[in-house]
Amino acid sequence: MDAEQFVETVRDDNETALSRLGSSKSLYAATGGEMDSETVYRAAADAEHAAHETFAAWADELDGDAGDLFADVADTEREHYKTVAGKLDDHDPGAVPGVQEFLREGVDERDAVARLGGFVGRTLASEKSKEQMTGFFTGQADPQTAQLFRDLKGDLDEQRERALAVLADRCESDEDWERARDAAGGAIQAAYEEYTESLESMGVNPKPVC
Repeated sequence: MDAEQFVETVRDDNETALSRLGSSKSLYAATGGEMDSETVYRAAADAEHAAHETFAAWADELDGDAGDLFADVADTEREHYKTVAGKLDDHDPGAVPGVQEFLREGVDERDAVARLGGFVGRTLASEKSKEQMTGFFTGQADPQTAQLFRDLKGDLDEQRERALAVLADRCESDEDWERARDAAGGAIQAAYEEYTESLESMGVNPKPVC
């Protein structure tokens, strides 16, 4: 397996989850049904803050190219947080999103390959969120903020490509790729489970895509 095949396989494995995370219900789930600009900003700020903390910790725990990657990602996520939180009068970080909980607790901290795979899965799930936020602010006739979230998604694309390059260097066997694949799927499924649980708690059927 190579990096391109890896991404294609992860997308195929998680096609339904990614499709539903990219539906119009995704933002409704993330905001608890409060579809206003401030609540969207808060959901985005929570996600960026949690991402910064996760990857800053990983940067300290990993060495070499993986450590360098996550140090740069942590810096980028910190800037993302500052940008989004700057849209609010104040921000106290809320609950840690499900995908970050999985990355922190569900991936072996000694396994750089699994962490890289989980990170790739996180980018695939997170880009769906960014797309919905872009669409929301486009619908609010706020092209500047829509572009902000479009730019954040662009950073995710760059992060994923760099992570895939590091992953390809680290994977020496099919078993390595499989561990990365499992972690990537775990990250996506964690995001999907949170989406499902949020909608169900509000009495909304999460399955139909609209």
